[in-house]
Amino acid sequence: MYFLGRAANYKGADILRHTFAFGTKKDSDELRAYLAAHYGTTVDHVALYHNGRSALAVALRNLVPEKSEVVVTGFTCCAVVQAVRAAKCTPVYVDVQREDLNFGAQELLRVLKDHKGVKAVIVQNTLGRPVDIEEIEMICEKLDLVLIEDLAHCTGVRYPDGREVGTVGRAAALSFGKGKSVDTISGGAVIFNDEDDPKIKQPEKKPFFSETLADRWYPFHGRMIRTFSYLGLGRILTGVLLKLGCIQRSADSRLSTTTRMTHWQAKLALEKMRKLPKNGRKPLRDFYYVEDREELLKRLKKVGYMFDEIWYEVPISPARYYKKMHFDEKACPVATKAAKEIINVPTGMKKADLTAAYKLIKEYQVDEEE
Repeated sequence: MYFLGRAANYKGADILRHTFAFGTKKDSDELRAYLAAHYGTTVDHVALYHNGRSALAVALRNLVPEKSEVVVTGFTCCAVVQAVRAAKCTPVYVDVQREDLNFGAQELLRVLKDHKGVKAVIVQNTLGRPVDIEEIEMICEKLDLVLIEDLAHCTGVRYPDGREVGTVGRAAALSFGKGKSVDTISGGAVIFNDEDDPKIKQPEKKPFFSETLADRWYPFHGRMIRTFSYLGLGRILTGVLLKLGCIQRSADSRLSTTTRMTHWQAKLALEKMRKLPKNGRKPLRDFYYVEDREELLKRLKKVGYMFDEIWYEVPISPARYYKKMHFDEKACPVATKAAKEIINVPTGMKKADLTAAYKLIKEYQVDEEE
């Protein structure tokens, strides 16, 4: 059986390596130094946090005044919105383009026309598909807007003009969370690229013991969930583990700008950063638009594909937080429709292993010419 999510990228040796990893402050210092050198800044402009949303909140707090409006893509996770609100700012949603799930220059200009309080623009590069950064960059420069790059989906990706993501904006926020480009279950970093930006102090407060324990054992628990899924009991085990506090949903991670990344996760993140392709990496996930998605997911499951972990099943995911996001579906019709039709496929698997999945998806695929 093939999985999307549930720590599916962790194999036997990876599970052991993660569970019993050990690190010291030196490992965190080395990760900060590596990120500084890689993205062309100094160590005192890099800090590590317990998760990506905390890092993003720090970027906003240091670069834009409170009560500012901040542009975010209308197809994202609630974590981005939480970061904006933690900075005491207001999110402004921009509709996306159907072909790549990102907003372009036209969509951005349309929103800026109606929102004069915008001070920053967050670029996401959804699913690892890069935006046309040159046009967006020019708009930000012309209107004196702060450009921030969210690298959760796209660490190591290159823009069409050849520049690496994270090197264009005033700041970049990395997430090392579950299923992200660099996955250590949790962790994040903020990088300020302008030498005139204020120096950032590395937080020293440790995550809660319960959080660290859940992070350590998540790949093992993910393996258990995958195994039980063969018996049709994966959801039951997931529910039990959640109730016992053994695992935590990614969207429920605690935002804290005073809590650091663990040293052992910093060690693992550095190892994975060093292994990223030098000339750019492929997207994190492929996506297709389909009809009768629930029926398709059931049929995929019957032939061995557990692809129900979709980014994103509502425009601002997950569904249990959707009402709190105050998302205007009428203002973002493309994102709203995409969330109803999208299905994700992993890019890290051999095409031969996905043959049966592609065949089923094709049966349900929406005709884009209609």
